[in-house]
Amino acid sequence: QVQLVESGGGLVQSGGSLRLSCADSGSAFTFMGSDMRWYRQAPGKERELVATIGGTYADSVKGRFTISRDIPKRTVYLQMNSLKPEDTAVYYCYAISPNTRTYWGQGTQVTVSS
Repeated sequence: QVQLVESGGGLVQSGGSLRLSCADSGSAFTFMGSDMRWYRQAPGKERELVATIGGTYADSVKGRFTISRDIPKRTVYLQMNSLKPEDTAVYYCYAISPNTRTYWGQGTQVTVSS
């Protein structure tokens, strides 16, 4: 059973940066073959896709956020720069394994103050 554990959220001022991490408890081989994504959900809004490891980004974060992964560490990152108050949300890590099973992390809160 794969577990995804996010970390790195917190409170930051507008214009600041944060780096989120998502640690995958599965094997490096499975992690390497997984489609890893970041989603976010703001209060009162639907959960939305932020970035995929394949290089797709939401229009609202293009040029500011970067997704990457470290396969030996089985960790995917979301580097968030030039943060805005509208980036405030709970950020979730999501994985689709090679055998098409899906997993969600527990989420990490990001709050951007103006």
